Amino acid sequence: MIGINRKLAAFQKEGKRIHVGLVGAGQMGRGMVSQIEGMKGMQVSAIADINVEAVKSAFKFAGIEENKITSASSLEEANQAAENNQVVATNDYNILTKMDSIDVIVDATGVPDVGANVALQSILNKKHIVMLNVETDVTIGPLLYHMATSADVVYTGSAGDEPGSIMELYDFADAINFEIVALGKGKNNPLNLEATPDSVKEIADAKKANPKMIASFQDGTKTMVEMTAVANATGFVPDKPGMHGVSGTVKDLPKLLIPKEDGGIFSQKKVVEFVNGVAPGVFAIITSSSEEVNEELQYLNLGEGPYYVLYRPYHLASLETPLSVAKAFFDHEPTIAPMNGMVAETVAVAKRDLKKGENLDEIGGYTVYGKIYKKEEAEQLNALPIGLVDHNVVVQKDIKKGEVITYDAVEQTKTSTIWTLRKLQDQQKY
Repeated sequence: MIGINRKLAAFQKEGKRIHVGLVGAGQMGRGMVSQIEGMKGMQVSAIADINVEAVKSAFKFAGIEENKITSASSLEEANQAAENNQVVATNDYNILTKMDSIDVIVDATGVPDVGANVALQSILNKKHIVMLNVETDVTIGPLLYHMATSADVVYTGSAGDEPGSIMELYDFADAINFEIVALGKGKNNPLNLEATPDSVKEIADAKKANPKMIASFQDGTKTMVEMTAVANATGFVPDKPGMHGVSGTVKDLPKLLIPKEDGGIFSQKKVVEFVNGVAPGVFAIITSSSEEVNEELQYLNLGEGPYYVLYRPYHLASLETPLSVAKAFFDHEPTIAPMNGMVAETVAVAKRDLKKGENLDEIGGYTVYGKIYKKEEAEQLNALPIGLVDHNVVVQKDIKKGEVITYDAVEQTKTSTIWTLRKLQDQQKY
């Protein structure tokens, strides 16, 4: 198999490039633009963001001269700019999904309903779609995956995002016939279910990050969502609602994240989990029934067995996204996708007491956090998926802090694409 680096170099040598359309010029998007600008065989040709000045800044920080950037408010303007070898800045992501020159769309907004619209329009317009938006994926990913397959385009999560990095370990271990017991990630801050944009403001300012994003890290929502994506891609499940969230070092993992009968914490195998103390890494716990294989693993200093850890100590977030772009374009394959349908669900839980008539807000906000359940458990609870939470959802009865929010406890006051697609997905039983 030819490496992606050599494919990209050969593609550029032929005078060609993969043309990327990026939606979202925030922290993730900006890093990706600068990374791609230095690569062979690929170019970010257009960016959409509600703040067009942020788009222009992203291009400029990547080293693109201002006279090479064209603002476009229509598809015709964007296509003309592309023909003139200009990069396009716009506030309308629909333009990107319809541009003649764009091969692959990347959604880096992190907003579930925006991600739903971007993915849907990309698929309808025969563009590959790379989701740096796990919140959308865990809500309607199975439907989008089936739609993309039918349209002969690729729907995929991103390399460098933790689910994508975990999937690469899974694919490696599965390909050489290890039994995979658990898949997981480190959490790099203590779990604080009450975290809000206000409580994390100082940290967010220091990191120049969106406070809602930092709050979603601290309250565990991001971890729950990421491991739900892994579950839906692999068929693995949380051992208990919310997972165990133990603390430990990398060396501890092969003794902790194993079945109870072998001295561990799990009641089953094929589990998704998170651990405090191994961030920012991802891991797979493996074993083998072969005596020869065990001897070889011990010889290679992977431990005393019979369980071993494969550990990757980094994930480079959006800086690795170009690898998924290239894999979709050249190989027509996803990095990670919900091929097993809905195996797990991240549901909305009240972050504080909620009163009848209140509006919910959003992920990383003041009203809810996410918690992972097995899909059948979430269905029994009639639980509201975390990706359906927004300002247009109104509480219909008092809900206590820590209670799972159910469909019958809320009302949607304005139709959204993600709610519509979720209903369709549930009808199709993906």
